[in-house]
Amino acid sequence: MTDNSAYRIEPRVPAIDDYMRLRLESGLTPFSREAAEKGLPNSIFGVCLMLGDETIGMGRVIGDGGCFFQVTDIAILPAHQGGGLAKLIMAALSDFIATLPKTAYVSLIADVPANRLYAQFGFDETAPRSVGMARRVI
Repeated sequence: MTDNSAYRIEPRVPAIDDYMRLRLESGLTPFSREAAEKGLPNSIFGVCLMLGDETIGMGRVIGDGGCFFQVTDIAILPAHQGGGLAKLIMAALSDFIATLPKTAYVSLIADVPANRLYAQFGFDETAPRSVGMARRVI
């Protein structure tokens, strides 16, 4: 693990341009500006991973505010990946999750091998009892 002392977490939802850039450059499916402009203000909680004045990573919690929540948009620019920075993002999101109602259901869709990271923060695979499913609007 590298020295991460130059990085800091800011508890805020990323700006639209940063959000779109981080999703694209980190390899996540990009969204339209229209979708980002509509969705980001409805975030429950978000964090930005900063290096100086540059947003180089992010993570969000979305949901209905009481019963259901989802961890989403964990992204770090490729030049900064592999040094344990996703743990900083997940630790900040986990601190927020700890404040939710005790009966809240918090889920996420994990790409392999990121499922190992999420397991460190208390997330368990749900299969075979349940499986994640998705539908894209195209």
